[in-house]
Amino acid sequence: MKKIIAAVVLAAAAFVAVPSAANAAGYVPASNVSVSGSAVSGGTATVGFAAGSFVADETVTVSVTGAGAVTLGALPITTVSKTYTASSNGSAAVSVTLPQGASGTYSLTATGATSGNVATSALTVVPADGTAVVPAAAAGTNGNGSLAFTGSTISMLAIWVAGGAVVLGGGLLLVRGSVRRQRENV
Repeated sequence: MKKIIAAVVLAAAAFVAVPSAANAAGYVPASNVSVSGSAVSGGTATVGFAAGSFVADETVTVSVTGAGAVTLGALPITTVSKTYTASSNGSAAVSVTLPQGASGTYSLTATGATSGNVATSALTVVPADGTAVVPAAAAGTNGNGSLAFTGSTISMLAIWVAGGAVVLGGGLLLVRGSVRRQRENV
């Protein structure tokens, strides 16, 4: 019985210790990502990924999420994804057209299909007339009538470590109870 419990505890610990595939992805350094153009309401900005960011000629899926409809190609929706092909040196460029009345930050994520490399960029939209953005008068709003982001920013590594500690602690309690019962039976 002890061997079975020990094997289950070790297997659970090994499962938690192995990183997930998402954590194994290569990340493109911020120095390889550039933004040019107008990150203003109704403007077009170009996000460039330097040579070597992706594998030559690989398919790159780009997703943009923001506080309004953004257009990649001809698809105006809140979150849009489109595939591109990296150049022969692994670089890519994406034109992002921001909607009229856009405000806030738009997050762009580019993921290489072959390499698994992930590049991110944030486009912070400034008002087209150059005036400052006035904070929302109502507490708890972010200026466009919706609630502020209050989600978690805990990394997946922290979640895996915490889960592993719980599994390991449970296994130790089982082993301790088993040892105690064997001592009482002797």
